[in-house]
Amino acid sequence: MSKLFYTSITFLSSKWGRWIFLVFAWFVATGYFLFFPRRVVNSTRIYQALYPNRNGLFHLWCTWRQFHNFTHVFLDRYLLQESDEITYASEGMEHLEHVLDQGKGGILLMSHMGNWEVAAHLLKRRLKNLRLLLYMGIRQKEQIEQIQKESLAQSGIQIIAVDEGGGSPLDIVEGIKFIESGGVVSLTGDLVWKKDQRTIPVIFLGQEILLPEAPHLFAFLSGAPLFIFFAFRIEKNKYRFTMSEPLYLTAASRDERAGAIRHSAQKYADILEATLRNHPLQWYHFRPLMKPGPPKQSEGN
Repeated sequence: MSKLFYTSITFLSSKWGRWIFLVFAWFVATGYFLFFPRRVVNSTRIYQALYPNRNGLFHLWCTWRQFHNFTHVFLDRYLLQESDEITYASEGMEHLEHVLDQGKGGILLMSHMGNWEVAAHLLKRRLKNLRLLLYMGIRQKEQIEQIQKESLAQSGIQIIAVDEGGGSPLDIVEGIKFIESGGVVSLTGDLVWKKDQRTIPVIFLGQEILLPEAPHLFAFLSGAPLFIFFAFRIEKNKYRFTMSEPLYLTAASRDERAGAIRHSAQKYADILEATLRNHPLQWYHFRPLMKPGPPKQSEGN
């Protein structure tokens, strides 16, 4: 979606009502479903693995719903900027609050499920002592991402943007220093966005996939707690945030370090899978994740 198109829709919606946004968003989602077959294939593979005993039409229906639910991400971003209509309930937030009250930092592990951007804004409003640094990948052709970053920066959230050509080792050093100063670093744990990125194999939906190593390496090197966080839209203008208890990665040797990082990544994958089963239509990961091939028959319904 282009920046000009998005700003035009939001302008018209502010003049004549949000129904303008909803109508245009419906056509955009439908267009992506019809004319971006690779994204459709990536999504249907997830639903094939999640519902192996259902037919192909059901998997396509899930993907259709997924594409159209994704428009809520943009609608709620618009509402968050225009009003205070969006509210949320939370579970487990006290774990992060306890760490912040001690003046310590941590790692917030997010995913391409729900709406992490709305969550970042609302967390910043609630936790006045929260200093948040987001690591975000850059997609050169995605103009809407520029609006996203500008909005986050205006909320006092720091951003380190890394393009697909690779990031600097100084980015990691900056993140560690930020954590040691009592800040919270946030990374997505479910997207490998460049070929030479360091990854960890895990089992997800009965299949081996690769997840980025960076969030778990941050937790190990800094000694700070890692929190697995999700933000789901449960009804119009209302979200539910869930945060895990703090996870600490420790090891006495280099060999044990690799095992600790693998264990942390697999724990995240297990929680991600369980969460996906509870919120299957708020999965907004459109890049390849599952390998092609028939799904296993021992899972799901």
